[in-house]
Amino acid sequence: MLALSACGGTDSEDSASGAPSMSASTPAASASPSMMMSGQFGSGCAAVPTDPSNAGSFEAMAKVPVATAASGNPLLSTLVTAVQKANLVDSLNGAQGVTVFAPTNDAFAKIPKADLDKVLADDALLKKVLTYHVVTTQLSPETLAGTHKTLQGGELEVTGSGSSFTVNGTSMVVCGNVSTANATVYIVDTVLMPKS
Repeated sequence: MLALSACGGTDSEDSASGAPSMSASTPAASASPSMMMSGQFGSGCAAVPTDPSNAGSFEAMAKVPVATAASGNPLLSTLVTAVQKANLVDSLNGAQGVTVFAPTNDAFAKIPKADLDKVLADDALLKKVLTYHVVTTQLSPETLAGTHKTLQGGELEVTGSGSSFTVNGTSMVVCGNVSTANATVYIVDTVLMPKS
């Protein structure tokens, strides 16, 4: 949906989905020097391609708006599909100065299939869930901790500091401070659900 091309490009595949899998044990030290100098953090960032010509690289993502950036990342394909289904591509690409919490494919896989199918079949509910992942201001790692208003209208609570952050007490940031042309993206391991 939003910031998705941030982490992709491993050769290993998850046999169930055919999508690359992100290993939480991958050391951040294996990440490219240019990535580290740009301020991205998290073990998931090591999966990001280093070739600037790859649409999933940090350099390429920084040049395009968030929904377009996400479409280059195979780890975010479920999010991209959901954003397209909810007709939010133009809205996200046109938003300025936002922060996107982008769930990985594995995050969506944690949701029971019947529940996920229900959300995907209900356009209004899908928009509500997806816009809950977008904060109306652009947050740096230094301003990330705290309570933040979302486009959906609810609030998210981010705790942590340095390179370790948790959203709403359950969703860990696995690759943070990813720049796109119009947003900062934090890739998370659990889908965030707004309060009813």
